[in-house]
Amino acid sequence: MIKVAVVGGTGYTGVEMLRLLAQHPAVSLEVITSRAEAGMPVARMFPSLRGHVDLAFSPPDIERLQGCELVFFATPNGTSMTMVRPLIDARVRVIDLAADFRLRSAEVFERWYGLRHGCPDLLEQAVYGLPELNREAIKDAQLVANPGCYPTAVILGLAPLIEARLVRADRLIADAKSGVSGAGRQESVAHLFAEAGDTLKAYGVAGHRHLPEILQVLARINGSEVDLVFVPHLVPMIRGIHVTLYAELLRREVDIQHVYEERYRREPFIDVLPPGSHPETRSVRGCNTCRIATHRPGQGDRIVVLCVIDNLVKGAAGQAIQNMNLMFGLEETCGLASIGLSP
Repeated sequence: MIKVAVVGGTGYTGVEMLRLLAQHPAVSLEVITSRAEAGMPVARMFPSLRGHVDLAFSPPDIERLQGCELVFFATPNGTSMTMVRPLIDARVRVIDLAADFRLRSAEVFERWYGLRHGCPDLLEQAVYGLPELNREAIKDAQLVANPGCYPTAVILGLAPLIEARLVRADRLIADAKSGVSGAGRQESVAHLFAEAGDTLKAYGVAGHRHLPEILQVLARINGSEVDLVFVPHLVPMIRGIHVTLYAELLRREVDIQHVYEERYRREPFIDVLPPGSHPETRSVRGCNTCRIATHRPGQGDRIVVLCVIDNLVKGAAGQAIQNMNLMFGLEETCGLASIGLSP
């Protein structure tokens, strides 16, 4: 059994981690931390875990964490970089679900997140945890930077086109929509039910924190910089991300559907839908699946790609467990066989 700790177990991502880890056949949950809730039984805060998680929240003690084989950080941005070094020195493996290690440049991180990076020397060591791109590197990694939810959907949706040099990389558009759980569990008037219900709004149009992450990965795939207009929206639902991606074809004779089917044929969590499909977020609610559909309106030069994920599963906790499975030589699908919830 893999001895696992979860640092930051009280947020939406944290409880999703606990839900999935509690059912994982190769995991022993050893530590679940929360400074504010230390001493409280986890199942008291989250009754859904009664009978599955018997631990209480504890303060994040480094020595206890060093006794584990793997530590997940489900913490706000800026937390893991203050705690990771002694874990790395003790040869503990780490998966960070925040943004602390996603960007290669400390300067870029500091500009977008407004925080001075605590250990910039570890940025090059961190492996970007998108298995569909970095599977082999993840297997040997000690420090994995779990991707953001929007980047996961956008990158998986655009990667086949960019890898095959089929579209103009300087004219990409991502229209993205997320449920309110993507904003976290902190108190916020904007995310109250009466404020977020029965409305739809764009935000971060001038620049969202996930944009440099997306650009960094797409540029690596392309071999040079790309240009992407990325506009996120908040929609009145709890879970789910839907991205509509637009690109301009360079070659009209290409069968785009075939390109996607071949690229993702062996990917256990990517479902390329039949031609003409329109994936819905509810079809992936609670599961680690990413569903993709391709369209070519009027058989012209423009490609539309639709991509849906559950922001808390494939966009966060599920993907982190997918990475853990790779790191410890388990079947990649282990503990992630859940079917989407319907209705």
